[in-house]
Amino acid sequence: MIDTESTSAKVVTGPLGEPLSLDTLPPANTSRWVVRRKAEVVAAVNGGLLTIAQACERYDLTLEELASWQRAIEREGMAGLRATRVQHYRQVHERRGRYS
Repeated sequence: MIDTESTSAKVVTGPLGEPLSLDTLPPANTSRWVVRRKAEVVAAVNGGLLTIAQACERYDLTLEELASWQRAIEREGMAGLRATRVQHYRQVHERRGRYS
């Protein structure tokens, strides 16, 4: 899930199929994190456009925050990044773990 290796990708495919480059990523001073912006940062990290350290530094994120975005996308897709649904999805996955 978390890859700390740096690759030098110039363009990666974004969450909506659009090309992402360093120039098209959300601005470094982003303070309002909507689903699309979170997904773009995760796509940039997963695609090698940014390392985890670069993303955390650029966007002033904690490692846990970025990892939680990655987990949310893996489990529920972009809908998992919606702040209003985080608690719901957490409960669903906790129940699955108990009854699996």
